[in-house]
Amino acid sequence: MSDLHAPVLDWYAENARDLPWRRPGATPWAVMVSEFMLQQTPVARVLPVYRSWMTTWPDPAALAAAPSGEAVRAWGRLGYPRRALRLHAAATAIVERHEGEVPARYEELIALPGVGDCTASAIASFAFGASHAVLDTNVRRVLTRAVTGREFPATSVTRAERALAEALVPQEQPATWAVAVMELGALVCTATKPACEICPIHGRCEWWERGKPPYDGPPRRGQAWAGTDRQVRGRLMSVLRDAEGSVSSAQLDAAWPEPVQRDRALASLVADGLVVRTEDARYTLPT
Repeated sequence: MSDLHAPVLDWYAENARDLPWRRPGATPWAVMVSEFMLQQTPVARVLPVYRSWMTTWPDPAALAAAPSGEAVRAWGRLGYPRRALRLHAAATAIVERHEGEVPARYEELIALPGVGDCTASAIASFAFGASHAVLDTNVRRVLTRAVTGREFPATSVTRAERALAEALVPQEQPATWAVAVMELGALVCTATKPACEICPIHGRCEWWERGKPPYDGPPRRGQAWAGTDRQVRGRLMSVLRDAEGSVSSAQLDAAWPEPVQRDRALASLVADGLVVRTEDARYTLPT
């Protein structure tokens, strides 16, 4: 075992958050829903939507039987609502290909709509105990700091980074290791203001040993919101989610005053399949 394993696993045993998708008895579908929702979204925002979602659609068949627009509506203000469409498409594929049961094998999971490497690895690990390197943002940051001594990883996963993560997966408790490193990145080894003094591996961390040198790579993308097309899309989606049926162009016009940006955002929502333009020039969520 790496000398990182024991302190991280021991720390997780003492500090893991009590989250519904981690509890004994959580179904593979519960894990899958949580993985979709947690993409670029913090746990605090996910929890209420997750609980409502699982009450409404406790298994893939229940979601597949619902209109895709209802999935978008239930997604609420989690952001990146295309995830709702992708989760609905994945549920439909699970019903059609796997008799309504979330598949256990990575190869079958990654073949589902909207499921990439990280999500497939996470579901296989957390729901079925498989041995996979789960390279989400938090894991990548922890391993980059602890092993390579850099503050942040590259903008996309490199071959060397994947090889490192795979080499570090222990033979015993591989799924616990995956979630423990993820939790460490979420709670301690954070992107800003990491709590290095209480980190269980700071004595083994190459970044700490080097004096925490600042990031010197290509500019990192920010998460700007105000005034962006993302904000406009969110405003338009809010109008559609709150409406019982279709809405008029005038109702959408009232959501954002600048017509060029508003029309561009609306066109992108239609192109993404999140909004449907009806024959009478009104707008609705997909059915």
